[in-house]
Formats: sequence, structure tokens, C-alpha cells
Amino acid sequence: MVQMVTERYWRRALGMQVRYANCDDYQFCYSYRGRPGHRPTILMLHGFSAHKDMWLSIVKFLPKHLHLICVDMPGHEGTTRSSLDDYSIYGQVKRIHQFVECINLNRKPFHLVGTSMGGNVAGVYAAQYPADICSLSLVCPAGLQPSKASKFVKQLQEMEESRAMDRIPLIPSTPEEMADMLKLCSYVRFKVPQQILQGLVDVRIPHNEFYRKLFLAITDEKSRNALYENMSKIKAPVQIIWGKQDQVLDVSGADILAKSIPDCQVHILENCGHTVVVERPRKTAKLLLEFLATVQNAENNKKLA
Repeated sequence: MVQMVTERYWRRALGMQVRYANCDDYQFCYSYRGRPGHRPTILMLHGFSAHKDMWLSIVKFLPKHLHLICVDMPGHEGTTRSSLDDYSIYGQVKRIHQFVECINLNRKPFHLVGTSMGGNVAGVYAAQYPADICSLSLVCPAGLQPSKASKFVKQLQEMEESRAMDRIPLIPSTPEEMADMLKLCSYVRFKVPQQILQGLVDVRIPHNEFYRKLFLAITDEKSRNALYENMSKIKAPVQIIWGKQDQVLDVSGADILAKSIPDCQVHILENCGHTVVVERPRKTAKLLLEFLATVQNAENNKKLA
């Protein structure tokens, strides 16, 4: 409850408004700030088991004149959760495209940002709907085959070998597991009181069955390497941001993307883990704005040529 009140307060303080888009029998929940203008709209896709408010830490450092949209991914927070939905990466890409069409976002190309699971979806979206995208920022995206296995991937491999997939490290159900997940995701070590850990777990437990189903859908053979299989089809300018000490998705994934996508910008952040958006929001916002300016300048030069 306290968490919800805090998020509502921050949304209001930062000028973000919540809206719902009903597309056929499906509802998307999203927050936005600003209006469409001559600069591209920025659409942000969050990671596994997060929601639209995870971007507030970055929104704080972005100028108010930019048109920002943060959407709850399929099944998360205020967006429809249905047992019949396809939660694979390709299924999520289709849903996000439905959202984009529903709110007429692709009247002109927009800038797409995605982190972790949302980065996998964003990359595949850019490959499949190139006309929608003017530029793309991928923040430690999933869906690759890094040359080095991360701590998290090793844990998963051990669990698969022992057939003990009942305790996935990203789906905590006790305060101790919650503390372990925070350590896994963040380079910065926070001393979180037991009471807060319990509160964080209590909020997640009612959703754990869904998170489990979603996790199995995004790590199966169809989705696991979706970005890797689509990266050569990405035509838009690309920016990659990755935490050097990421223990969830190894930083070697940045190299794989850089070798496949010509002229992409790569930024490796020192002393930073997987939760780049939370750990280094000011730096991430700065890199995002600099990249958008570079893309805009290149476009202007093309028109003048």
C-alpha cells in the first residue's frame, strides 16, 4: 500500500498522467507526459515483473517538453492479464504493436526504449515493424547468446539439470529470497530492513503464479534468443547501455549486438548491475538525450544533403 502511494505521489510530482487504452477486448494501462511534437515520442518498455513506474527515476531527468509514454507490459499492473494470452516475446511484440496502433503512436516514427525483457521485445519490435521506429535504446536486453554465462544463467542451468524449477531467483516468495534477488540485480548493496523485505514480498506473492508462467514463456526456445535471431534486421540507429557488473544478463551481450548492428553506440556503465534504470538514472537519461540529439542531427544533415 505504501509503495502504491509513493509511486502515485512521484507520478504526480513528475507530471505523469495515467490513461487506459481499450483495444478490442484488451486493456492497456500507460502513463504519459507532454504532447506529440516535432521531436519523436519516446515509448518505454519495462522488464520482467516490473511496471510502468520503474521509469520514473529516469523521467525525473528528462525535459518536460518531450512526449513520453510508459506502458504496462502484457499481464503487468493495469494491462490485461489473461490465461489465454501468448506471453512469448513474439506474442508481447504483437500486443505492443496493437497498443501503438490503438493510440495512433505510429503516425510518425517514435523512439523505442526497452530494458531486460522489455529490451528483447523492443529489439524484435524494431526488426518486425521498421517503419514505426526512428531510433532504439536497448538497456541490458534479454534475448541474446552472451559469450559468458551470468551468475543468474548459471543458477538456472543448475536448476534445470536438477529439475528443481520451483525456486526461480527472480520470483521471491520469502524475505530472504527477496534480499537475494536485490543482491543479484543491483551492484549497489542496500541494507534493506526485514520489515521492508516482507512488504515487498507480500506485494509480489499474489502475482507469482503469473510471473512463473511468464518466465517459462520468455525463456523457452521460441523466445530465449529472439533478439539474437532478429538483430540483423534492425534498420534504425541503435544505442546499447549495459551495467558492467550485471549478474543477470552478462555484459558480453553488448559486444554481440555491436558486431551485428553497424554504427550502434555502446555505453558500458562502471559499478552498475542489471537494474541500470534504478542504479544510474541520471547517467542513463543523459545518454538517452545525447543519442536522440545525435540521431536528430544526422536526420537534419540528410535533409540538407
